[in-house]
Amino acid sequence: MSNVEDFPFAGRKLTEYDALVTAAPGVLEAIPGAVYVCDHEGWLVRYNNEAIQLWGRQPSLEASREQFCGSHRLFLPDGTPLAHAECPMAEAIRTGTTRRNAEVMIERPDGSRITALVNIRPLKDHRGNIQGAINCFQDVSKHKEVEEEVHRKRRELEDFFENGAIGLHIVSSTGIILRANKAELALLGYTPEEYVGRHIAEFHADAPVIGDILQRLSCGEELDRYPARLRAKDGSIKHVLITSNSRLEDGQFISTRCFTTDVTSLFESETARRESEERLAATYQAATIGIAEADAEGRLLRVNDAFCAMLGRSREQLLEMTFFDYTHEDDREEEARSYARQVKGEIESYTVRKRAMKPDGTSVYLDVYSSSVCDRGGAFRYGVRVLLDVTKHKRMEDRLRESERHMRDLLEALPAAVYTTDAEGRITFFNRAAIEMAGRVPEIGEKWCVTWRLYKPDGTYLPHDQCPMAVALKENRPVRGEEAVAERPDGTRIPFIPYPTPLHDVDGKLLGAINMLVDISDRKRAEAFAERLASIVKHSDDAIISKDTQGIIQTWNAGAERLFGYLAEEVVGQPIYLLIPPDRHDEEPGILDRIRRGEHIDHYETVRVRKDGSLIDVSLTVSPLKDARGRVVGASKIARDVTERRRNEEQRQLLVNELNHRVKNTLATVQSLATQTFRGENDAAALRRFESRLVALARAHDLLTRESWEGADLHELLHQAVSPICVEPERRLELSGPAFRLRPKLALALSMAFHELCTNAAKYGALTTDEGRIKIDWDIGDHVHIRWQEFGGPKVEVPTRRGFGSRLLERALTREVGGKVHLSFEPAGVIFEVEAPLI
Repeated sequence: MSNVEDFPFAGRKLTEYDALVTAAPGVLEAIPGAVYVCDHEGWLVRYNNEAIQLWGRQPSLEASREQFCGSHRLFLPDGTPLAHAECPMAEAIRTGTTRRNAEVMIERPDGSRITALVNIRPLKDHRGNIQGAINCFQDVSKHKEVEEEVHRKRRELEDFFENGAIGLHIVSSTGIILRANKAELALLGYTPEEYVGRHIAEFHADAPVIGDILQRLSCGEELDRYPARLRAKDGSIKHVLITSNSRLEDGQFISTRCFTTDVTSLFESETARRESEERLAATYQAATIGIAEADAEGRLLRVNDAFCAMLGRSREQLLEMTFFDYTHEDDREEEARSYARQVKGEIESYTVRKRAMKPDGTSVYLDVYSSSVCDRGGAFRYGVRVLLDVTKHKRMEDRLRESERHMRDLLEALPAAVYTTDAEGRITFFNRAAIEMAGRVPEIGEKWCVTWRLYKPDGTYLPHDQCPMAVALKENRPVRGEEAVAERPDGTRIPFIPYPTPLHDVDGKLLGAINMLVDISDRKRAEAFAERLASIVKHSDDAIISKDTQGIIQTWNAGAERLFGYLAEEVVGQPIYLLIPPDRHDEEPGILDRIRRGEHIDHYETVRVRKDGSLIDVSLTVSPLKDARGRVVGASKIARDVTERRRNEEQRQLLVNELNHRVKNTLATVQSLATQTFRGENDAAALRRFESRLVALARAHDLLTRESWEGADLHELLHQAVSPICVEPERRLELSGPAFRLRPKLALALSMAFHELCTNAAKYGALTTDEGRIKIDWDIGDHVHIRWQEFGGPKVEVPTRRGFGSRLLERALTREVGGKVHLSFEPAGVIFEVEAPLI
């Protein structure tokens, strides 16, 4: 017949905590992420290999266990040290609240740190008591780095626009100024409020010019150093060169980006010296963009200072070179082809972006605008080259592309299922979480949803073209508050909440949609659990009552009606003192104070009063009730009628006391008979041995009586059996073993056995010398195993005959309690071992 200890969950339903603790090791390893489990005190009991990898260490689950977390050290996201006893797992176990997507920083033993996203759920038994908690966490360090990188790139792009050395403004297709940088505003002397939001024509001195500019840009033409006159705030006229191109979408003019170069001084110089070469040279040198002239072979004929500065070379050096010499070898062939066509007259101009090499080995990105100067016959004379240093702009574009790639990687790494579609509902992207949720790999181009099949929450089939994503696209609106159920190809179903959101361009045109599918399986299970819990409360035989922090009754179940005699409508809203006898009113303030501190009161026995005025003995269990923020808002009280139990206990104690009295009388009678029987006999020692055995038996009875004959502590029993015979027991007697309560029959047998062993040691063994000592140790498994060993006594010889003591050991332990006894007379000291069943 198996012992109860062999089946620790026999007779009760297995909880989540039980299942996790007793599950095969592979179960936690199958969870896609780092996982560990703590018991109700926060001690680590299970974890998987992924948790070891993130911690950078393997915590012990043996004697030196760890609490709340297996990490080396913990910090808050801002770097503040976080004690393990204050971490999210500790809070979840103390408060019983679930933590979702909390961030902590884990430091490994090697000093490296990672940012972890933790999701913790308390594990409770079927009565709501916390048995432990499970923590699923993952390394989101790369995600945090991506976010910081995206923010940094955006700041750099904003800085590039706002603090550029050249005036820059953006104009809508209707001519309204949408944005202007500091250089643009400084050029004309306006504030942002005076400039942005007004029509660009208000600032142009020549209406035909701005009309021509807008017309060209609306047709997709590019403007290269287009001359214009702008009216400054102080009334002065600024001569500028406008370099601009249009932003077109589907052939429609959206806006234009204009570089405004102030050439007022250049214009004035050119006007004053229009006919002279000096005027042309001044124009070249005053320009803030690089300007050069080149012959048919590409040799530079003329360069301005800005051109020299861009390339990091003097004018003399450049005039000995062709522009191919400083062009990066990977870009050289493309420009050579374009320039050759220009020289042949096949094209009048071209634009190219290329890399130019400086003497120090660094490179810059240049936008080159090359146009032809021809003779009267149309033959090529030389080429005019305008260079803009776009290194910062190119790097910004690269960063933006990288940002887009990071954003895609971020969506890919999200734990929630995310996918996108075009305006027609065709799938254009999905992440790994979407594959996991769908249980399949969707095809790019499939319509509406990544799932295999869909159902409404009531189980009705939901066609994909009627799903929330389809509704969002067809009606061009976000869909919220809907639930659906996804069925995988293997037949499993997952309830989820979709968040389809249409995506638009700057003009509001529908481009497609993005959808996030949030798995609510846990929430559904929690709702079902809450319903079961409510049913348990409703039908419980115990009185279950809730009250606020002022002691006002809030809820009252059927068990309370039966126990106290009040209907719910009679007591809800009334003070709890209604149920407390007047002489016990001082109990309630103390209970409320402990509840406000968040303490739990377990099995508090007291007296309460029924509606009819009768008193009942009850056992109370009181637990604090907390809101979503963890604040105590009331208490839940479970009251159980223990009147009958108390009567039974009092009756049982009376019977035990009577039995003990009679046993002692019987032992006294036996002692008297023995004294009379041995009177006149020569063997007085036999009488003393007999009386000492009776005394040992009486001590065991006394010990069991104090424990109401439910059992006796093994350590205390051994101490009482040996100490009266062993002189200086604190020095000579060593007891070691776990706390254990013996059943009554086994306690009586062991008391007699160890009395005999100690008596023998005092007469012949270890207790006959000053150095002698006795060591008794035990361990508990399926059986209790106890070992008696003597040290430091005289040399032991095997007796030639078996005495009464040996026979007593065998009879008391082997026959009475089914134990196994082994007694050996080793030269160094007697060794006695007994193994007995626990029940």
